Amino acid sequence: MARGDDVKGLLGIWQEATGEGEDGLLKLLQHVVQRVLEEELTAYLQAEPHERTRERAGYRNGYKPRTLMTRVGRMELMVPKDREGRFQTELFERYQRSEKALMLSLVEMYVHGVSTRKVKAITEALCGLDISKSQVSHLAKDLDEDIHAWRFRKLEKEYPYLVVDARYERIRINHKVVSQGVLLVVGIGLDGYREILGTWVADSENEATWSEVFKELKERGLTGVRYVVSDDHAGLVQAIGRHFQGALWQRCQVHFVRNLCSQVSKKDRPRIIEMLREITTAQTYVTARKRMDEAIEVLEKLHPKVAKILEENGEDILTVYQLPVWQRRGMKTTNMLERYNQELKRRTRVVRIFPNQESCLRLVTALAMEMTEEWLGRRYLIFEDEVSVSKTKEDLLAA
Repeated sequence: MARGDDVKGLLGIWQEATGEGEDGLLKLLQHVVQRVLEEELTAYLQAEPHERTRERAGYRNGYKPRTLMTRVGRMELMVPKDREGRFQTELFERYQRSEKALMLSLVEMYVHGVSTRKVKAITEALCGLDISKSQVSHLAKDLDEDIHAWRFRKLEKEYPYLVVDARYERIRINHKVVSQGVLLVVGIGLDGYREILGTWVADSENEATWSEVFKELKERGLTGVRYVVSDDHAGLVQAIGRHFQGALWQRCQVHFVRNLCSQVSKKDRPRIIEMLREITTAQTYVTARKRMDEAIEVLEKLHPKVAKILEENGEDILTVYQLPVWQRRGMKTTNMLERYNQELKRRTRVVRIFPNQESCLRLVTALAMEMTEEWLGRRYLIFEDEVSVSKTKEDLLAA
């Protein structure tokens, strides 16, 4: 295989596993290589930085820059030095010989949540070093510290709009495989930019669990919540009402459509979907309400159960009409997290079963951090000349 074809093959594997391009691979590759350089000097000196030990063979003495050209781009590294000037890393030479193996190992590391065993395998494949378990733990510790700092960062601005969602992953706990909830909360600030405010892995989605999530967010500084989009899980809705009193609640229209479709046969679903599409795409609340009433009348004869659900719960999907017209499209569903869920599914398809909660939390948070960084490059909503979100349906009916 030609060198260029080999590169394309590696990038294809990376993109399939992570959904990222060359920049994401280069960034991850550079981080791991830098950490391996540090561990290589630690092994040479037989001591950690500032560690007092009789086995110490020397002391650190700053860094020198080094550029490493790889198949995915230019990597700028800082090579650690010792006082005597005798330390010579073998990483670069060995890296050039095993670049393909390293990249494949990085992909494996990424989708498996960077367990100690995986990192050890990576470092051995990278430079042939037999790194101890404690040294390997340092590699994972760096990542965990970054993740912990991000998860508990202070929220220093108002987030008037929230989008709340959950999915389930299989995790091994006490020698049993159980389904655990991966909880996510997205905030949209007054500047119009969105970010994932936090990630959690929990046993269930009951009110107590979601209350702990919202309590933690408030302790970190969450204020000014006026509008929340979510599914209608009872525990979640109760927690929203308890912690964000006075805030509007919008039931995710996509989840609602799926719920109604589950009540009818496959052949009848297109008609149900079309009826709901006519309702949710209406330009005004008055039109949407009129179309909903007409749909209920038709469905009472064809699908009484669906008609009852729509009559009793349909109003929950119309809350979005209390927002300015230019904000409605992006705030009537939890779809903004659909890509995140797809990317997470791409990775967990390889993992299948997480070895523990920590491994799952590490992966979902790392992905949340990347998604947030991506979102910060593009404004999501416009708040200028905003129509008051406190406007009631009666006001809209009178308009």
